[in-house]
Amino acid sequence: MLRRARPPLTALLLITSAFSGAAAAQDQRDEIYYPGDTENVRPLVSKLAKNIWLDQKTIWTSPLHMDRSDAIKWVGFGALTAGLIVTDRRTAHFLENSAGQVSLGNNVSRAGAVYTVLPVMSGFYLYGVLADNQKASETGVLGAEALLDGLIVAEVLKVAGGRNRPNAPDHPGDFFKGGNSFPSGHSIEAWAMASVVAHEYRNKKFVPFLAYGLATVVSTARLGAQQHYASDLLAGGAIGYFIGRYVVKTHEAHAEHHHGMVFPIAQPSTRTYGLAVNFGN
Repeated sequence: MLRRARPPLTALLLITSAFSGAAAAQDQRDEIYYPGDTENVRPLVSKLAKNIWLDQKTIWTSPLHMDRSDAIKWVGFGALTAGLIVTDRRTAHFLENSAGQVSLGNNVSRAGAVYTVLPVMSGFYLYGVLADNQKASETGVLGAEALLDGLIVAEVLKVAGGRNRPNAPDHPGDFFKGGNSFPSGHSIEAWAMASVVAHEYRNKKFVPFLAYGLATVVSTARLGAQQHYASDLLAGGAIGYFIGRYVVKTHEAHAEHHHGMVFPIAQPSTRTYGLAVNFGN
């Protein structure tokens, strides 16, 4: 960044201009980017909260910003979900629905509960910090962000839909009855976690298989437990998957931006004055 032969004012203007262009390329995400050494609880929690706030703004306004390709995908997904809703009451009786089946389904599906998946992501993070494993700590942070995003989306949609569960004593499967069946929160959480872990460890072939396999088991168990219909599970799985993928992709996109420092330069002997920009990732 040093220009020995230039007049001091010219050097200052050139370097300042270069920094201004770099700063303009940054946005709110750059200010709350998770660096690899974010280990202190206070800044981490603050960044997590701010990232979730921006995630929610993007998630709920995404229909306004979809391109044609995305619109076609979501219309197709909506049509498939609607088709399952029509047949839900019939398919809910394909299984035996015995007391043993329901009990087993409830027990297995605990693997996708918030009180299970959040500690798992915390474990990734703590292991990463203690073992100086940046991949693990990043997985833990991004996984927690995706899970909390999914939890918020699930609760809002459950209230909006008000669908009764299959085991409801009155009007099972009906919407706008104050229930909380649609979409499946367990599926959202399981698939959000699977999406993050599978993407972060995509170079290890068995990890995506294991992550998505576990998410599938959780969703299937919720059906066996008579807690959800097939459409609840499809919607929850798709929402969780795309939230997890969105969180990871957003982080990766901003990891490519520069995050650094600006400091002054003053060397009278060479008539060099200006600002130096030290960029880091």
